[in-house]
Amino acid sequence: MVQGPHPAPPRTPTPTTARVSVPAATSSAIGPEQVTGAQSIVRSLEEAGVEVVFGIPGGAILPTYDPLMDSTKVRHILVRHEQGGGHAAAGYAAATGRVGVCMATSGPGATNLVTPIADAHMDSVPLVAITGQVAASMIGTDAFQEADIVGITLPVTKHNYLVTDPDDIPRVIAEAFHIASTGRPGPVLVDIAKSAMVSRTTFSWPQELELPGYHPVTKPHAKQIREAARLIATSRRPVFYVGGGVIRARAAAELRALTEASGAPVVTTLMARGALPDSHPQNLGMPGMHGTVAAVAALQKADLVVALGARFDDRVTGQLSSFAPNATIVHADIDPAEIGKNRTVDVPIVGDLKEVMADLLPELAREHTQHGKPDLEGWWRQLDDWRSTFPLGFDEPADGHLAPQHVIQRIGELSGPESIFAAGVGQHQMWAAQFIKYQRPNSWLNSGGLGTMGYAVPAAMGAKVGDPSRTVWAIDGDGCFQMTNQELATCTINEIPIKVAIINNSSLGMVRQWQTLFYESRYSNTDLNTGHGTVRIPDFVKMADAYGCAGLRCETVGDVDATIKRALEINDQPVVIDFTVSRDAMVWPMVAAGVSNDDIQYARGISPAWDRED
Repeated sequence: MVQGPHPAPPRTPTPTTARVSVPAATSSAIGPEQVTGAQSIVRSLEEAGVEVVFGIPGGAILPTYDPLMDSTKVRHILVRHEQGGGHAAAGYAAATGRVGVCMATSGPGATNLVTPIADAHMDSVPLVAITGQVAASMIGTDAFQEADIVGITLPVTKHNYLVTDPDDIPRVIAEAFHIASTGRPGPVLVDIAKSAMVSRTTFSWPQELELPGYHPVTKPHAKQIREAARLIATSRRPVFYVGGGVIRARAAAELRALTEASGAPVVTTLMARGALPDSHPQNLGMPGMHGTVAAVAALQKADLVVALGARFDDRVTGQLSSFAPNATIVHADIDPAEIGKNRTVDVPIVGDLKEVMADLLPELAREHTQHGKPDLEGWWRQLDDWRSTFPLGFDEPADGHLAPQHVIQRIGELSGPESIFAAGVGQHQMWAAQFIKYQRPNSWLNSGGLGTMGYAVPAAMGAKVGDPSRTVWAIDGDGCFQMTNQELATCTINEIPIKVAIINNSSLGMVRQWQTLFYESRYSNTDLNTGHGTVRIPDFVKMADAYGCAGLRCETVGDVDATIKRALEINDQPVVIDFTVSRDAMVWPMVAAGVSNDDIQYARGISPAWDRED
């Protein structure tokens, strides 16, 4: 028996049933084979092409861990907390584009996965979470370590299953991987009763899937494409508003071609950093609450906004009613539910962004041939003026501690664009988005939608496992780091040499910034005692040593480069650097929550004049 979030549809094929061919199995024996349900799970993972699983065993999932030990194809990495396993799987997926896999037992093991599952859901990360469940006969009895994880995760999964019949295991796992990785990617939970794991079954990998009601639209409507091309070709103040959907669609090449064909400026959201190289002259940087003045101003003054894989998030739009008030809106997305959800759309385009932009290019060329290219000279003159007048920058701290922006900027410059950077949440996340130059997709990993503290270290671990040839940095705050730093043990034991830069301001930095600006500097419960003064609780260098990592500390600007270079030279163990930075440093520019983007502040008390004469 399989229970999904809705009543199971009839298995009899109907004219609306989606038939999907399953990729050829990876083993030579794909015919019926007598196995246990647990063996069927492992075989299914192998046939799905899974290379690595991040997980922790426990009672309900234990039958699966026994045959997993014998697999020569699936590497299991024992994490120290299920949340770490979920974020590691997400980091693996975000860095590689492949489906990440995590595994946990029932009850608290499964509920510890809720945060990374919700995180993956918000950021459209392809993830399959496999959880053990108590025996079918005990479901609903409040049995030991029972939790309705299907019900709990229903709002934060793309789909989920409860499997009580071992015969369903191969089909369900095949469906889970297909659903997680197609259309708008997302997390799929497969909860399997222990009784199904220990029962005998016939394993047979499906050659075709029947998924009634699941029809992701990939090919955009030609009429909408033509109208979008016409608008792009005739607009005088166009802006491409690029979201993380471009990254997930692997459409960076198409974006660059469309950008250059149109001549229009581009803004890349927090989730889209690297979709277009920061060095590209048409890239204005990140929009939104802590975006560049040029990016925010461009959207506010645009007559056309072409949103590509973006969701008009409140951190980008500010006060929604005043966002891009004079702009016609073209919105392209694989998920029709996103179009018009927050902002009324003039030209909706549902489709895979790779195909959308590929179709737009010839239509735009046809418009240019017929009507000529639009005159954007005045628009670019204004944009370049904003860029030159209000560049990203920072002041040296008055307290003698390091400027966090300088530290992060030098990490990016010394590591280079081929590295991968994962960030936690807060000030250091915004500085990493602002001051590292991203030149390629999948080089920037962060928790954009859910804003999960503790994301960076396990996500960096997963990224390094997925792409071991690259240098991988976790840029973390001292608050975030203390939520999941136990995964350093996982890194050391499994020889995963990530590098961790703790931007240590001895505070919950972003909360402290808001307390400074909006709560009359009343610092209620934001002092962490980790870096300033004589008390360091904990001492991160000693902690790093205890976890088998190289521990370094940097407190003076003259040592920044040498410390980073030393970390880059160490590749046989994880490295942790404790950078003692000023607690008074703030993230600027800033649009306060709930106010109009027109009220952006370049620095404290300094607001740009939008309509300044040229």
